[in-house]
Amino acid sequence: MATRGKKAVEKVKLLMDKTERIRNIGIIAHIDHGKTTLTDNLLAGAGIISKELAGEQLFTDFYYLEQERGITIFAANASMVYDYKGQDYLINLIDTPGHVDFGGDVTRALRAVDGAVVVVDAVEGAMPQTETVLRQAMKEYVKPVLVINKVDRMINELKVDAQAMQIRLGKIIDKVNELIRGMKKDKYEEWKFDAAKGNVAFGSALYNWAVSIQTMKKTGIGFKDVYEYCNQENMKELAVKCPAYEAVLDMVIEHLPNPLEAQKYRVPVIWRGDDESEIGKSMARCNRDGDVAFMVTSIDVDPHAGEVATGRLFSGSVEKGKELFVSGTYKKDRVQQVGIFIGEERVEVDKIPSGNIAALVGMKDAIVGSTLSTVEMVPFESIKHYSEPVVTVAVEAKSTKDLPHLIDVLRKLAKEDPMIRVEINEETGEHLVSGMGELHLEIITYRIEHDEGVPIIASPPIVVYRETVEEKVGPVEGKSPNRHNKFYFELEPLGAEVVEKIKTEGITVGKDKVLLRDKLIEAGMRKEEAKNVVNIIEGNVLVDMTKGIQYLRETMELIQEGFEDVMLKGPLAREKCRGVKVKLVDVKLHEDSIHRGPAQVIPAVRNGILAAILLAKATFLEPVQDVFISIPQNLLGNVTRELQGRRGQILDIKTEGDMVSLKAETPVAEMLGFAGDIRSATEGRALWSTEFAGFKPIPQTLFGEKVMEVRKRKGMKLEMPNVSDFVS
Repeated sequence: MATRGKKAVEKVKLLMDKTERIRNIGIIAHIDHGKTTLTDNLLAGAGIISKELAGEQLFTDFYYLEQERGITIFAANASMVYDYKGQDYLINLIDTPGHVDFGGDVTRALRAVDGAVVVVDAVEGAMPQTETVLRQAMKEYVKPVLVINKVDRMINELKVDAQAMQIRLGKIIDKVNELIRGMKKDKYEEWKFDAAKGNVAFGSALYNWAVSIQTMKKTGIGFKDVYEYCNQENMKELAVKCPAYEAVLDMVIEHLPNPLEAQKYRVPVIWRGDDESEIGKSMARCNRDGDVAFMVTSIDVDPHAGEVATGRLFSGSVEKGKELFVSGTYKKDRVQQVGIFIGEERVEVDKIPSGNIAALVGMKDAIVGSTLSTVEMVPFESIKHYSEPVVTVAVEAKSTKDLPHLIDVLRKLAKEDPMIRVEINEETGEHLVSGMGELHLEIITYRIEHDEGVPIIASPPIVVYRETVEEKVGPVEGKSPNRHNKFYFELEPLGAEVVEKIKTEGITVGKDKVLLRDKLIEAGMRKEEAKNVVNIIEGNVLVDMTKGIQYLRETMELIQEGFEDVMLKGPLAREKCRGVKVKLVDVKLHEDSIHRGPAQVIPAVRNGILAAILLAKATFLEPVQDVFISIPQNLLGNVTRELQGRRGQILDIKTEGDMVSLKAETPVAEMLGFAGDIRSATEGRALWSTEFAGFKPIPQTLFGEKVMEVRKRKGMKLEMPNVSDFVS
């Protein structure tokens, strides 16, 4: 590490103990709005990189594909020290991706930080991903400040005058405030953006300048001067007088909370334990002498040290040799190394106290979302992702000798990125890898081949569907093979609000039955059903509506196993089910336990539920995306033709000057290859992005064709399943 870096590390070590002088921040924004370029400026201001290279070095895009493609793929951590008014402050920064396919990294990063720098492009304004990342920040109680970037583009490309520039900037602030008001009413007055308050900065990260109310008072350079400098293309002088890092980092220190302030209101939101318990009080006070409470937000594999668990330390201190419980495993792992990240480089330190972002080596049983602690404690709330893996590729090793290595690599990738789903079939050697979109899968397959050195054959991307029901049926009987046990099920659609709440809040059946019941009632479920929910999986619920049935308690585990089997492989084409409410209404069990074992109960339950799904008018749900496109007006016809040819539904069209912004909803299956086609249709002049919009029923005209397509791909019989296949 260069001398400059070594000096920075020494300063970081000294400041870790001064909690009131720590700021944990994330840089969040829509794709291409300038997060990584701005991060360069901040790192240059702190002396980590040279000021001459700021904006071009892209220090936190250290993975070579990020440099090649010009996009951030992985969230990157950097700890730095900044002198503000003669006092040093430690800033732990996470630069996050903007592309929707890597949104999971943003969600996880926001758990580790207390403040967010929201970057918005002055020309494009607040875009769909701006709204998504802001919503995630609000949900995690992460306080934002705003940077309006690329102001030079607004002046030079849109040819606005000084007054029009200020009006447009004001409109961007109003738009972002509107989003905050809709998401976080209780914090709106305190957190809303107001240039006069000083929590908004305006600038150009590429040209290294920015202004805010504080810098205007200090330098005397106001909006009119900024306009003149940009108009005359004299931004080098402006960067000397108003460096971007100064405006932004001063704002971060003035307006974003330190861990002592933030943990008081954040811990009750992200942790469901008892606030009055010792560990609860210790976290709220950010007590470095208390028991350790650490939340893992990312796992990386270091070729020399093994797995590195990075996350936020909310209580206690960690050092080499300390043993920590890993939530959900009933095991303890020993810390082998403790460190911090400065971009790509992990620097070892002796000890890290609470309130910091730390990297631990030796936590081999930890996964993303694990709680690590010195005492057994209620784990942190699971991290809720806003999208689901809906695009899949089948990968197989070109040579059978590479098969064991491929399986290891897939397991490693799935551990590093929870948004990758891997289904390993050791018999056929074919493995299904599901990701958030085409780009996500492209990066995964590239990493398998080039980074891990496993030659593979990858299928073209395929889209996953969900099976659901449209009607209410029942009771439907499921008989055990020996005919001695009978199970009666009623089935109906679960309701979109309940499914949404289960998926976004990660609701599961735990020890707290009252909390579960209240959450389900809040989402619209009837009280008598909500209190009897015994299993939730993939947005489906099993409700036990029986009364006083002998031997049912000891059989319930097997019933749940049968239920889970069906929910993971539905009757139409073995796709996962979604939005199905299964009610167990009656049971007849043989009194001799030998006649009601797994071989009898599981097939009876499975067949009964499969038949009930078919009777309840089984159908497919397909994943859909919201597509946002900005184009010159004369190209609107080309874009609408392109979308309509992909079963797209145009929801909104707005015109501003000679530019048109449109929003459409399109099935993910039809969006494969869209990037190349939209470039051709618009001569490369379209700015576009997508956002996962959930699952919608497939048009009835396509239902049979899609079911057969999936059955054929899976090697199943090419005929529709029948109720008589499951019950006689």
